[in-house]
Amino acid sequence: MYLIGEALEGEGAELAHIDLIIGDKTGPVGMAFANAASQLAPGHTPLLAVIRPNLLTKPATLIIPKVTLKTGAQVNAMFGAVQAAVAKAVADSYEEGLFDECDAEETVLLVSAFLHPDAKDYNRIYRYNYGSTKLAIKRAFDKFPDKKTLMDEKDRAGHAVMGFKVHRLWDPPYLQVALDLVDMGSVEKVLKAVPKNDHVLIEAGTPLIKQFGLSVIDSIRKIRPDAFIIADLKTLDTGNLEARMAANASADAVVVSGLAPVSTIEKFIKEARKTGIYSVIDMLNVEKPAELIKTLAKMDAVPSIVEMHRAIDNESTDYNWGDIPAIKKAAGGKLLVATAGGIRQNVVKTAIKSGADIIVVGRAITASKNIQNAAEQFLEEMNKEEIDQFRVMTDF
Repeated sequence: MYLIGEALEGEGAELAHIDLIIGDKTGPVGMAFANAASQLAPGHTPLLAVIRPNLLTKPATLIIPKVTLKTGAQVNAMFGAVQAAVAKAVADSYEEGLFDECDAEETVLLVSAFLHPDAKDYNRIYRYNYGSTKLAIKRAFDKFPDKKTLMDEKDRAGHAVMGFKVHRLWDPPYLQVALDLVDMGSVEKVLKAVPKNDHVLIEAGTPLIKQFGLSVIDSIRKIRPDAFIIADLKTLDTGNLEARMAANASADAVVVSGLAPVSTIEKFIKEARKTGIYSVIDMLNVEKPAELIKTLAKMDAVPSIVEMHRAIDNESTDYNWGDIPAIKKAAGGKLLVATAGGIRQNVVKTAIKSGADIIVVGRAITASKNIQNAAEQFLEEMNKEEIDQFRVMTDF
């Protein structure tokens, strides 16, 4: 047996974070248990979990401090409130039947416990560590999370300690505001006026990047630190290099031209995938977008987003989103499709009905006399609620 569990509970300095492993005495967990108990490190002294002195919990549990214990107060908290909480949680779990399928005498637990140096309230330390240990044990036996939960949560979750959220595009449609501007004053004006909304993406347009370079992404982040930012490079060569450059500049997505050599596009997409950012193919002037996607699919290089783009210099022609179903079919339904090129409010619903996941809007917002109002009207046409606006987090 080799089970793994994790849980975090509480708030403030007394917050508890537990990582644990459950296994057999005769297996790798048992060996790690013996090694940890006999190989002490300064400030990280492992301790057996006891409900009170002279009363060991069962199954036998070894607590390993995650944070170096430097003061008497930290030592007292770890050897008091934390130790008692973990021991009681294990014993209660045993009583409640979680270990029924195990031999309690042949099972051991390794529990890594976090204790912040500023934690002072022993009552909270005890309660948070008890709840966190109890939940981690249950999750270990449940093999939590299952695949469905993981897939549902991985793109919507935010890590509290990071201080910012990496946005993922799991809930289309989205409004992408294209900053095809060459003046930072105008960029700042737009960024401050566009409403903060989970369904708003910010594009550093090609003219903007040509004027200021990829460093403009840093400038955008100073104003909109949590924004999903697309770097519209329209790469035509050195695909892996330019994708890596965009990732290093903290872009969330980067654009390659569909007119680039297929080998360049392949390297671009695979490098973007490697760095964890979205790859976008701009299909401007590409005659058969679906055929290109089919070719890339055979190379295991399906992009994250395909942008059906009508050029600014060609806006007298019809909108170019008639091939959206064919493109998604060619990719096996694994990509999003954006529509761009002189989009106005009156065609938003038609674009979405045609299969568009992202509506790219430039001057209809950025050149508006009332930027905020223009953006809000586009969002209203999309009729999409804020992500997780009414969601109550009760477990994780």
